[in-house]
Amino acid sequence: MNSTQQSDSVIISALRRGGYKATPQRIEICRSVLGCREHPSAQKIYGKVKKAYPTVSLATIYKTLEILKELGMLQELSIPQGQARLDPNMNLHINMICLQCGKIIDSDSESLQEDLKRVAAEAKFSTALQRIDIYGKCEKCAVSRKPS
Repeated sequence: MNSTQQSDSVIISALRRGGYKATPQRIEICRSVLGCREHPSAQKIYGKVKKAYPTVSLATIYKTLEILKELGMLQELSIPQGQARLDPNMNLHINMICLQCGKIIDSDSESLQEDLKRVAAEAKFSTALQRIDIYGKCEKCAVSRKPS
């Protein structure tokens, strides 16, 4: 079984466990968003899926994204003054979001993960979901705004 077949098998199983049909369009939407590390918007996923399935509707895209969020396979990042973006990385990580260009940079930090586990344990708090978003300017935007 190749990696695409394995990924499809995971997607199909998750959809069926959630009580949803695993239609070809829905599988393609899942492939497109879950395999993307660029934090796409729903519109970008729509454009990509529409190439393979010209009759797919934007409503189908949004419904499938909602299903993935419900199944715990996807999270939505709200971007100030911009379209919501999608993040399939459900592990603890930092999203550094540029307020100027909208670029999102992921950072996995083992020390952060250890600190958060310690803080939760000290508070006797059981975490279900964790996400940290930091807003500012990426290196390119910060450099371009400096006076000469």
